Amino acid sequence: MKVIIINGPNLNLLGKREPKIYGSQTFEEYFTSLQIEFPLVEMHYFQSNIEGEIIGKIQETGFDFDGIILNAGAYTHTSVGIGDAVKAVTTPVIEVHISNTFSRESFRHQSFISPNAKGIVIGFGLESYKLALKSLAEK
Repeated sequence: MKVIIINGPNLNLLGKREPKIYGSQTFEEYFTSLQIEFPLVEMHYFQSNIEGEIIGKIQETGFDFDGIILNAGAYTHTSVGIGDAVKAVTTPVIEVHISNTFSRESFRHQSFISPNAKGIVIGFGLESYKLALKSLAEK
């Protein structure tokens, strides 16, 4: 099984940014733990603060990979383009959020990704990624 995790804006700051919301572990540290826990899954990781690069990566991997785990960060709530890219590909996409977006500002309650995602995991911290990965691995 071949899966990519795609993270959007500001997720490169995990471990530093608002630790009360996002925790103190970097994503790279967490990604390494996922690779150890799921040795039979070929995992790739991509992060960008640039909307077009995220769209490009979805298009690049969205026909050949077995799954995409996507945390588009704030682009979730603003990017029709990312939503359209998710709709255009055949690879199942799981939308992930570290925090419970529904317990935050009202603009975070809208997602342009959700209507075309296979599923959504929100609010379980970094473990949201593990839950998404388990859902893909158990298909």
